[in-house]
Amino acid sequence: MKTPRYTPLAQSLPSTVPFVGPETQERSRGKAYAARLGANENIFGPSPLAIKAMQQAAEQIWKYGDAQSYDLIQALAAHHNVPAQNIMVGEGIDGLLGYLVRLLVGSGDAVVTSQGAYPTFNYHVAGFGGELHMVPYRDDHEDIQALMAKAGAVNAKLVYLANPDNPMGSWHRGQDIVDALEALPEGCLLLLDEAYVECAPKGTAAPVDIHDPRVIRMRTFSKAYGMAGARVGYALAQQDLIQAFNKVRNHFGMNRAAQAGALAALTDQKWLAHVQVEITTARNRISQIAADNGLTALPSATNFVAIDCGCDGAFAKAVLDSLLEQNIFVRMPFAAPQNRCIRVSCGPEADLALFAKALPVALAAARKTHS
Repeated sequence: MKTPRYTPLAQSLPSTVPFVGPETQERSRGKAYAARLGANENIFGPSPLAIKAMQQAAEQIWKYGDAQSYDLIQALAAHHNVPAQNIMVGEGIDGLLGYLVRLLVGSGDAVVTSQGAYPTFNYHVAGFGGELHMVPYRDDHEDIQALMAKAGAVNAKLVYLANPDNPMGSWHRGQDIVDALEALPEGCLLLLDEAYVECAPKGTAAPVDIHDPRVIRMRTFSKAYGMAGARVGYALAQQDLIQAFNKVRNHFGMNRAAQAGALAALTDQKWLAHVQVEITTARNRISQIAADNGLTALPSATNFVAIDCGCDGAFAKAVLDSLLEQNIFVRMPFAAPQNRCIRVSCGPEADLALFAKALPVALAAARKTHS
């Protein structure tokens, strides 16, 4: 029997995904997690207005979603005080990452990112045949100057920078990123992932001119707005680049109910402010739990906290494994030396109390096996 004739690129790719989801893990282990603190979801939930809007939209779910996401884009334009022509809505930042890489990256094209940064971006680059060049973190921050220098050295077409950063939760002043653009090589685009910017201190968002052709910023309703399951993200960039997305995007990929929910969530800034307070409270609680166990929590501008376990990656992995055995779902960074940490998502007190109870047990187990 003849098999499908896969492309050489497809044949070369591993059958892996950037993250193994908690549901997949629960099916594998045969039981559910008691506390879901690993996926950086907003456990505090979306705006009640968003829930109501999605429920109402369900009555017309027989219709395709608006291929232009017109109402949502108009609202985003007003929210950011930019022209609607400078905004593209897509299926979460992950979907937009795929479209952007498809537009810019061909076989062998150089792309620069940080070692251990968001792996879904790397997944898309590999999927279109790009060549990844990585620079290490500096003091648990993505190294802006090193990224720019590497881009020049390899003639990169695209540079990825997350601000705030995942998985460390660190951040740069937005103005520092704008200033660093002077070192961006000619013909190279900075992809600035601002998924967590609503969780960050004032001044973190980069004050980029919306017409600057050197930068594309991406934001999401998955984090502070609490709509990870709806898959709604958007890009802010110069008009010509935004319009180029129409060449490759799935024009009917946006869920109708998700569009309605995101529009309602955007209007409910009071709920967003409530969630921001909850995130701050949870970050402080996670930091206190770490300190109570003799560990150090890294400063965070996100809806998660990286906890330094005080040893190497193998020790942190042992801590992680014990937490999973105790039904506490958390994750850890992939690359050294950041993999000395575990990463704990913000959540309500009930979930964090379970984590607080499980952590000393996990540390004792890890120390026993790594003594």
